[in-house]
Amino acid sequence: MAAIETKQLVKTYGRVKVVKGIDLSVLKGEIFGFLGRNGAGKSTFINMLTGIIHPSAGSFSLLGTEEVTDDVKKRIGVMPDYTSFDGSMTGMSYLKFLSEVSGKKASTERCLDVLRKVGLETDAAKKVAKYSFGMKKKLGIAQAIIHNPELIFLDEPTSGLDAESVVHIHTLIRELHQQGKTLFMTSHNLDEVEKLCSRIAIMKEGQIVKIGSMDELRSFYQSRIVVKIKHGSIPASEEARLTQWLEGAGEDVVIQDRYIHITVEQEKKIAEIIRACNECKVDVYRVEVEEPSLEEIFLDEQQNSHHG
Repeated sequence: MAAIETKQLVKTYGRVKVVKGIDLSVLKGEIFGFLGRNGAGKSTFINMLTGIIHPSAGSFSLLGTEEVTDDVKKRIGVMPDYTSFDGSMTGMSYLKFLSEVSGKKASTERCLDVLRKVGLETDAAKKVAKYSFGMKKKLGIAQAIIHNPELIFLDEPTSGLDAESVVHIHTLIRELHQQGKTLFMTSHNLDEVEKLCSRIAIMKEGQIVKIGSMDELRSFYQSRIVVKIKHGSIPASEEARLTQWLEGAGEDVVIQDRYIHITVEQEKKIAEIIRACNECKVDVYRVEVEEPSLEEIFLDEQQNSHHG
């Protein structure tokens, strides 16, 4: 079942279409990554789903419901803009207050547990006005999960955090995922999305131009595979035959220091290369394949002028 379903969702400001008819389905229980440069329409899209702004056209459903009722809102967690906090409250009192407003009053123990999960337990009694940018970010994540929601929206959850805090939040995201929750997260950190997300959508100029798992995105973009093979000694009598065979199988062939470097267009060529080595009485010790990272895929997509 889908946790989020959008059909031709559009948002127009004046004559400018910021979101241009998005069809998207996010399955229950997945961590879904939403990528795009600033101005691509990511925040506008999330703001429509979370009820901050109304769509100009199209429809959407959350947790199987088209009307975002108060009951549905209780099942959804949204990380707020950090500027919306009441600075006169402590982290603890703010969380307690918010849980009451959401209709699921949290105990002191629950609030402390959530503050611990985001790395704020030692700052629970501190006024929010004294919180640093990173601490406010963590409080925003705490706000999104305090009422134990099924669907959680995280907008740039780790931007501006130090390395230790990033690890902390990544652990929390994995923990929430293991509990069966659905997470929809935007991020500028491509490495983060690659590590955490089961599927990824790339947004450009108000449209989703590519969507899939990391493997699907890689296979789509990977027309050339760079292969590095560590091998044993090549018998002198077989050297010419193996070199000739490799040059017929791929490009950029280099054989030196017990390594074969070769670029091929299909994965099945790797199996053929290993068979050829065996036929030429050459032992294969290790095969390394260079795959495109999400960063390379993202940059490639941003450079393409066409919509995929």
